[in-house]
Amino acid sequence: MTQKSEAQKGNITPEMEYVAKKENIDVGKLIKLIDAGKVVIPKNINGHSKPCGIGECLRTKVNANIGSSSKIDDINLEIDKAKLAQEYGADALMDLSTGSDLKLFRKKIMDAVDLCVGTVPIYEAGVVTLTKNKEIMDMNPDDIFKSIENQAREGVDFMTIHCGITKDLVEKLKAANRMMGIVSRGGTFMASWINHNDMENPLYENYDYLLELSYEYDITLSLGDGLRPGCLADASDIPQIQELVNLGGLVKRAQDANVQVMVEGPGHMPLNQIKANMEIQKTICHGAPFYVLGPLVTDIAPGYDHITGAIGGAIAASSGASFLCYVTPAEHLSLPSLEDVKEGVVASKIAAEAADVAKGLPQAWERERAMGRARKEFDWEAQFDLALDKSKPRKYRNKCELDDDEMCAMCGEYCAVKIGKGDF
Repeated sequence: MTQKSEAQKGNITPEMEYVAKKENIDVGKLIKLIDAGKVVIPKNINGHSKPCGIGECLRTKVNANIGSSSKIDDINLEIDKAKLAQEYGADALMDLSTGSDLKLFRKKIMDAVDLCVGTVPIYEAGVVTLTKNKEIMDMNPDDIFKSIENQAREGVDFMTIHCGITKDLVEKLKAANRMMGIVSRGGTFMASWINHNDMENPLYENYDYLLELSYEYDITLSLGDGLRPGCLADASDIPQIQELVNLGGLVKRAQDANVQVMVEGPGHMPLNQIKANMEIQKTICHGAPFYVLGPLVTDIAPGYDHITGAIGGAIAASSGASFLCYVTPAEHLSLPSLEDVKEGVVASKIAAEAADVAKGLPQAWERERAMGRARKEFDWEAQFDLALDKSKPRKYRNKCELDDDEMCAMCGEYCAVKIGKGDF
């Protein structure tokens, strides 16, 4: 069974009840959205994560990427990042590890937090290939499916699968004259394999088998945007849109098979193209939840890409995206530190809140009104409690060392709110 198959029957699962209560949405309405493929609840039957609803009429969710690399392989550091991401409000984690002992790492992450956890199985297949002294292009398709099945058994809730890159699309990409080519690691693995072996993408060719595995464990497929733009100059080009068209067909097949599915999106994109991209995705991909990285709205702010991503994320989410993948200040530069993870999560949470307010979600407006009242009453503790980052505003306040609680050091005795209090 899957959440979708149960929704189709009209059955209310414990996960649906949990999400409905947390989101303050009628469970009957939620069931209809899940049945229509417009909401997913990534929850592996073998997992122990808290249910998290992603999609239409729900809060915009935030994912935090963590994971070891072949150069920095510190499991304890990544566990600390996972815990920190949860503390600052991440709704999900993706383990993008390519270091050693990937199975042990996943287990420790899933034991450390109760967030839903996602992976990119082709990464593990790539690591396995390299340990056999082979090149990525020599990857055995069986190793890809073994990675998917093994991770499903372990309890992974959602998986990025690069099924939309086809042999035909790889040929078109060669003639596209892209500035940055392919920037998705999984996308490059798959496209290079297709090009080297002159064969069709095994994930596309054996998609029915993938659906069988996903149904068995209730894996939520996150159809990867392997050809997402890696710079503004490549945004909304033919390869990106053609892959999205391919994914739209695969979404329909997954929904028909009662497999939960969402779609990943760009990437780097100018502000004026984001809204149209969200609308195109919703149309082509049958209303499936859209999971976006950023989008980053300028390429010239390395070190500040958590800000460029939050700007794009706010526009994307207010235009229909349901799930934001955080971007940290270390993007394009290095493996993120603990502080980078915190900054990335908070920036994406700001984007998600801004979008939810714009969409008129009652819970978001309740928080905004509560903050307005707290500021009017100079209720500093309430302001700290409502803040997305509860420690930073307290530190700023404490630096002032003021005796009067009804002012801050910015305005002092000239505080507009204090002067007009009671009159306006």
